[in-house]
Amino acid sequence: MTQPKPRESQPILIIDDSEDDFYAARRALMKANLHNPIEHAASGTLALEVLQSEGGVKPGLILLDLNMPGIDGRKTLEIIKQDDSLKSIPVVILTTSDDERDVNTCYALGANTYIQKPVNFDSLLGAMKHLKDYWFEIALLPKDV
Repeated sequence: MTQPKPRESQPILIIDDSEDDFYAARRALMKANLHNPIEHAASGTLALEVLQSEGGVKPGLILLDLNMPGIDGRKTLEIIKQDDSLKSIPVVILTTSDDERDVNTCYALGANTYIQKPVNFDSLLGAMKHLKDYWFEIALLPKDV
């Protein structure tokens, strides 16, 4: 059995309070032949606990929803990008909002990409294929992420 490539062993963390959206994104990533482990945090608070825990494996990529109760995606993004041990992790905003203020705010806070959630699975699958191709086959990422 062949060992996974280092990039394939990096987990993807999906931060989304909607179980349905998490399962749809996970299913689309799997159908796009992404072999990385996929982890879920149902809130910004839970995500930050996982990310800031000592000795935990840091994800190679974070998919972050904006509109969540408690610590929302904007604040979660701000905290991640201000933390020296987390700020190099690419964060892709995956949300229903196409509000220009959200787009501008997220980029100003350090988001690497902003994607509006597609409304049907085929469109989501297409978006996840592009995301996989870019972040795991084209882009060079820091090795310590």
